[in-house]
Amino acid sequence: MRITISVATLLCLAAPLSPAIAQSPSAGDLVLQSASLPADLDRVLRDYEKAWRSGDASNVAALFSVDGFVLQNGRAPVRGRAAIAKAYTGQAGGELRLRALGYALADTVGYIIGAYSYGATPGDIGKFTLTLRRPRGGPWEIFSDMDNGNQARRQPAP
Repeated sequence: MRITISVATLLCLAAPLSPAIAQSPSAGDLVLQSASLPADLDRVLRDYEKAWRSGDASNVAALFSVDGFVLQNGRAPVRGRAAIAKAYTGQAGGELRLRALGYALADTVGYIIGAYSYGATPGDIGKFTLTLRRPRGGPWEIFSDMDNGNQARRQPAP
C-alpha cells in the first residue's frame, strides 16, 4: 500500500515537470513530440520491444516486478509475473515500437508516459503508462503497464 501511495504522489507532483512538449495542434489530431530518456529508462522501452517481438509472453513478464500489474483495456487487472505471462500469451509478437512522451524519476520510483505503434504503420495507434520501481542501485523494473488504443470505442447498438 505504501508503494502505491508513493507512486501516486510521485505522479501528481512530477507530471508538471515532465519534459514532454506538445506541438501546436494542426487540422487533425494533437501530435506530441518524443521525449529523450536517460539511458537506464530507454533500456526499459528497448527491452520491452525486444521481449514483445520474441513472441514469448514470459519474456515480457520477466521485465516486471514480481508483484507487477498489467492493466489492459477492456480486461480485468492481473498481478504477478505468471498472471502477466498468461495475459500476454497469444498477444506478444510483431514489430512493436515504443516512444516516450514524458517521464519522471524519484529515487526508487518513476514513470514513463508514451505512445506505441507497430511495424511501418505511420503514427501512433495507442498510448501507455509504465510505472517503474527499482531496488536501490538496481535496474528499473516495470511495476505496472496500462495501455489503450487511440481509436474511439464503439458504442453497442441499442
